[in-house]
Amino acid sequence: MAVEHYENFPVASVLCPPRIRSAVVAIYGYARTADDIADEGDAPEAHRQAQLEAYRDDLRRVCAGQAPTPRWAHVFVPLQRSILAHRLPTQPLEDLLDAFLQDVRNPRYADREQLLDYCRRSANPVGRVLLHLYGLVDDGALRRADCICTALQLINFWQDCSVDLPRGRVYLPAEDARHHGVNLDDPANLRDSPATQAMLRGLCTWARQTMLDGADLALQLPGRAGWELRLVVQGGLRILEKIRRAGYRVMSHRPVIGARDALPMAWCALTMRNHASRTGSVE
Repeated sequence: MAVEHYENFPVASVLCPPRIRSAVVAIYGYARTADDIADEGDAPEAHRQAQLEAYRDDLRRVCAGQAPTPRWAHVFVPLQRSILAHRLPTQPLEDLLDAFLQDVRNPRYADREQLLDYCRRSANPVGRVLLHLYGLVDDGALRRADCICTALQLINFWQDCSVDLPRGRVYLPAEDARHHGVNLDDPANLRDSPATQAMLRGLCTWARQTMLDGADLALQLPGRAGWELRLVVQGGLRILEKIRRAGYRVMSHRPVIGARDALPMAWCALTMRNHASRTGSVE
């Protein structure tokens, strides 16, 4: 499955264990559809909010054992089956909707703490639900999953600056911008410059350390699941490396992973060791 809308969701690849693949697809469909509603073309903010609240009503219906309304039955019927079959926690699914509603309002973020709070609802719920499917629910595993998901979200923000900023979506923390003399309210400042490059250097260092703080989870998960998560982790780190090689010039260029990255990523995934990669730096 291609990830076109909800980019940080590790969808059901060939490495995904068959017994949970349908549940992973159902959860992905739920998140992707909500993301589409939140970003529904030129629809007014009030319309998108109302649609997300109606979507939430359907979520609560299926969580209560009721049939969904016909509108999103293609999403909620398989999701309901997965919730029942795997006893999935439903609060993370609610948290995702809170994050999408926040996206509709398109707020600015004063500091890293506010951005982390957004990631707690926009990214971390995905990892927590997937961990439940794998039977890992201890505090340590959940903390590491949160680190990986938050890092993936942050990396996506820095990767997408050239796409988000022209659309008025600003995920750069205002505190970091002020520290580097970048005025987020002045479009002339939102271009590649020594100031923005220095700002992105610090933000990428933060994202990388966050990823490494959770990376050991990939070694804890057994079999196919562990290999899939290794590749997810290495994919995020690979994007950071591409940003570094580009001199942190992401205001005019969006780095992407291509076919040439497959072998280096596979090698890094194969050679991952506990704490071994933490000696590196993106700086």
